[in-house]
Amino acid sequence: MCSATSADLTAQAKIRNAAIAHFARDGFQKTNLRAIAATAGVSAALVIRHFGSKDNLRSVCDEHVLQILVRRARTVADLVGVRDLSQEYLSDSEEYRLHVQYMVRAIEEDSSAATTFVNTLVEETEQLFRDGIASGSMRQSSDVRALAVLTVLVSLATLTMAPPLTRALGFERMGPDVLRRIGLPMLEIYTHGLYADDTMLKAAQAAWGAQRGDDL
Repeated sequence: MCSATSADLTAQAKIRNAAIAHFARDGFQKTNLRAIAATAGVSAALVIRHFGSKDNLRSVCDEHVLQILVRRARTVADLVGVRDLSQEYLSDSEEYRLHVQYMVRAIEEDSSAATTFVNTLVEETEQLFRDGIASGSMRQSSDVRALAVLTVLVSLATLTMAPPLTRALGFERMGPDVLRRIGLPMLEIYTHGLYADDTMLKAAQAAWGAQRGDDL
């Protein structure tokens, strides 16, 4: 038989998970504590007892999802991590999609959590790149911070692909099959690049260099 403490922890987890699902699907403003309580199978009074308010509950959800997504981001630091991350996604894709949807909702609502989410992912990615450059496993970049921002942007866009883009690949919704389809081409871009030579890069450098001169 579970102790009272264990039962409380289980109730807290159920409430938190129910809140994550509601916040991700309906948004923070439209979600109410009664709906969360009903989904969690508890009373609204118990939600207040454990979390005090919807704002406090949102903060707990923010931290929980952030920790999970940062842990996942850190696993891509090497090839073993890429394999493990892929296996984790494919074995538990519904929960992963829910966490990504929660983060995207926070970004859409421009909440304080959105800034924390994005800044943390960018910081983690930038450090990963700097470590890779230092070890020789990654190429030098003219702007590592901007590269990190761009990579996070692409990653978020990939995980939240709009229905028309998903259908362009022959699928009805974002899921494991879509990631399997785009995974290797994405790694090909990151590994080999896209252009056969540096003609486009040199042209852009020359154009932007001239523009900076005009601005002086």
